[in-house]
Amino acid sequence: MEPHTDGLSRSEVERLADIIMQMQRCFVQHLSEELSKGQVSFPQYFLLGHIASCDSLSMTEISGKMNHTTAAATGLVDRLENLGYVERMHASDDRRKVLVKITEKGGSLVGRIREDIINKLSSVTAILDASEQSAWLRIYEKIHTHITTCSNHP
Repeated sequence: MEPHTDGLSRSEVERLADIIMQMQRCFVQHLSEELSKGQVSFPQYFLLGHIASCDSLSMTEISGKMNHTTAAATGLVDRLENLGYVERMHASDDRRKVLVKITEKGGSLVGRIREDIINKLSSVTAILDASEQSAWLRIYEKIHTHITTCSNHP
């Protein structure tokens, strides 16, 4: 086996990829069930998460965060607005600028799903001892820092 990166062989990296994919399927399947209750797609939910983490976002900021055209972002916002999860308003300093803000209903959906993810992660981390839990968090924080600071995501 030849080393792939930092001492891991190709087969070890492939095993890691398989594990990550299986974990994602497990979490995404349950997330999909929760989202279907609220009639929200994955892209719409991810957009709700972005909006929930800010006071409001402009359509340009939304299209950038979602890596979509402004027209595609507008379609996502339209659907979320029709469901009552977001509202549009004009910026106080520039009436031409449209801002999108999450509603109480949208915040509640994001909060419920986040709480569900926390509960699922708690059950997963319960199989680890304290040092493994700390190591897992440190590793994920390091990965998170890397992917959020790199211009090209892995």
